[in-house]
Amino acid sequence: MVMASQLLCIWFLLLLPCFNSNVFAKKTYIVHMNHHYKPLSYATHHDWYIAHLQSLSSDLTNTPSLLYTYSTAYHGYAASLDSDQVESLRQSDSVFGVYEDTVYNLHTTRTPEFLGLETNLGIPTIDKSKDIDQASMDVIIGVLDTGVWPESKSFDDSKMTPVPSHWKGECETGPDFSPSLCNKKLIGARSFSKGFRMSTGGSIISKKPTDENLSPRDVDGHGTHTASTAAGSHVANASLLGYATGTARGMAIQARVAAYKVCWKTGCFGSDILAGMDQAILDGVDVLSLSLGGGSGPYYRDTIAIGAFTAVEKGIFVSCSAGNSGPSRASLANVAPWIATVGAGTLDRDFPAFAVLGNGKNIAGVSLYSGSGMSTEPVSIVYSKGNNTANLCLAGSLEPSHVRGKIVLCDRGINARVDKGVVVRDAGGIGMILANTAASGEELVADSHLIPAVAVGRKTGDLIRAYVRSDSNPTAVLSFAGTVLNVHPSPVVAAFSSRGPNLITPQILKPDMIGPGVNILAAWSEAVAPTGLVNDTRRSQFNIMSGTSMSCPHISGLAALLKAAHPDWSPSAIKSALMTTAYVLDNTKSALLDAATGSVSTPWAHGSGHVDPQKALDPGLVYDISTEDYIAFLCSLDYGIEHVKAIVKRPNITCSRKFADPGQLNYPSFSVSFGKKRVVRYTRVLTNVGLASSVYNVNITGPANIGVTVKPMKLVYRAVGQRLRYTVTFVSKRGSNGMGGVQFGSIVWSSDLHQVRSPISYEWTQP
Repeated sequence: MVMASQLLCIWFLLLLPCFNSNVFAKKTYIVHMNHHYKPLSYATHHDWYIAHLQSLSSDLTNTPSLLYTYSTAYHGYAASLDSDQVESLRQSDSVFGVYEDTVYNLHTTRTPEFLGLETNLGIPTIDKSKDIDQASMDVIIGVLDTGVWPESKSFDDSKMTPVPSHWKGECETGPDFSPSLCNKKLIGARSFSKGFRMSTGGSIISKKPTDENLSPRDVDGHGTHTASTAAGSHVANASLLGYATGTARGMAIQARVAAYKVCWKTGCFGSDILAGMDQAILDGVDVLSLSLGGGSGPYYRDTIAIGAFTAVEKGIFVSCSAGNSGPSRASLANVAPWIATVGAGTLDRDFPAFAVLGNGKNIAGVSLYSGSGMSTEPVSIVYSKGNNTANLCLAGSLEPSHVRGKIVLCDRGINARVDKGVVVRDAGGIGMILANTAASGEELVADSHLIPAVAVGRKTGDLIRAYVRSDSNPTAVLSFAGTVLNVHPSPVVAAFSSRGPNLITPQILKPDMIGPGVNILAAWSEAVAPTGLVNDTRRSQFNIMSGTSMSCPHISGLAALLKAAHPDWSPSAIKSALMTTAYVLDNTKSALLDAATGSVSTPWAHGSGHVDPQKALDPGLVYDISTEDYIAFLCSLDYGIEHVKAIVKRPNITCSRKFADPGQLNYPSFSVSFGKKRVVRYTRVLTNVGLASSVYNVNITGPANIGVTVKPMKLVYRAVGQRLRYTVTFVSKRGSNGMGGVQFGSIVWSSDLHQVRSPISYEWTQP
């Protein structure tokens, strides 16, 4: 006999198909609206968006949840929608597009001296009574990241003047964050978590869907590190557990910091990033720094690019990391021409460590291990033969009976470098040699390992592998030498730094430049260990990290200094100054090297070169780009007019002015693609920001199979602010076998006081 409760269950199961299955399959989407379509009956766009959403469903159990409305960086809203609702929106004339929320990833103090910022910059500001440090107190850097640790000494506000009057932001209250933690240095702190909460199965109503408090407090460390790199105050006796001891400081020590927490344990969601950008622009930031990114796509699909367009239009400089997907070809993120795309290089500081092998060879590597070390007695080395997971020291791959009491040789790759040391320790190993493979080349990144560990390059790693395989009793002694300065050669392009070419717009050379991004000391969250590992109980007020995440805020801080010195300069003028004064020779006066190969680097890896703030403050000439120029650039792409409007956010775009070729944009570098045409011709305009009377002559370098002519070959300036035009013609000579290849050159305009250098890339593509 069937019980009543069983009948009820059967009835409910039969009824389930009657419900809309999409109720259980909602996702977060960003809805890009044509905000000019707003009916007059709605007082605000927010009201219109709510009504727009409510019209999608008459079923109260399936009403879409509104996460954010965007009014500045973007026009539209983020909402939780099912597939039917998404399709309905896509049919609406007032909707440009509906895009599933994207997850972006973080691209994870010797640098002031290395960049020459410890000496007097010597460049006057417009206000002759102020030096640059004083003037930079009026500049606000907005950092979109994992939040901030406000108690850090790097955010000390001693001797700082009142907050600039153009600041409209605030410090929000959270479970572990009080507005009183902000001051005249850290002037703003906000968090944006609705996209994150929806992705983790929570709701925008719940206060705590995970074990992470919903506040601006940084429990990851990344955001504190990037913010202090850009604008940290002087902190004496800073170090990571004794490494890199000295005075820590950011690039613009008197600039203000506003922290926007948009990244959480599961990543940085596009809906939250857009909300942070939207608010930062409204708050009044002067520089936006984003050490994060995802895959590249058309600009009208790229939420960061769209938000950055509005920021730049409003005079805000936007700096983004290029990504850590190098040395793979075409691995760049954040390639829009209005964004400063930053790659990473090394410093002239190192943390040497050594492995003396049983065969007498002394192997050099790096490490930040700070424990008691090992004895001077040789210890056996083991390396798995034929087991790839054990070679990589992946979790659970090591046999304790095989590694107990020994040094384990681990291949770099797949899991985090510090995780490998934990795997070795948990299996009973007492030390580790971390050896690069072909993917990471000769790049050496130091880590604060929990066990004695030495990282070595690929060639050295191959020597150790051969020794372990050939010797019946391979042994080693590991030792650690602390901090060493004035390392040669430096800088070297980091192997992890993402590379060109720019697949979205091949006519725009990216990255734009490189900055310090390897083994960078900066402030850290005391909620997390230096390694980030849960079972690491150590705490430090500073940490050493590597990534284009670290190079990006260097450029953000330098842009703040340039804006302080030249408040009338546009974001494109500031970027031009940083690019055209960058250097391509290391401290041995040789061409920059690439850590991935050990050979000479190219503009696809280093862009215009390594940033030089001393020269950037006085570049002589700049390539300026207006908003109208960027619109003409967008109109020259294969986009529909609606796509251009979506980026520009104006209803009256007609594309009556557009370039014949996207490469006609007045960019400080050149990317020439020979396809059907053997001849490519571009015109550029240079604005004099140096002396009133200046004469510049041109010098061209490049491959013999490319003919380059510049007209005129001399630029004579009579006044500051004067703009002069030149045209350069590139010819792929007949018979040159360039099909499918790439070559590089440069154009340099020189006066008695300045050199204005533009790199050139040449690529041959199939017609």
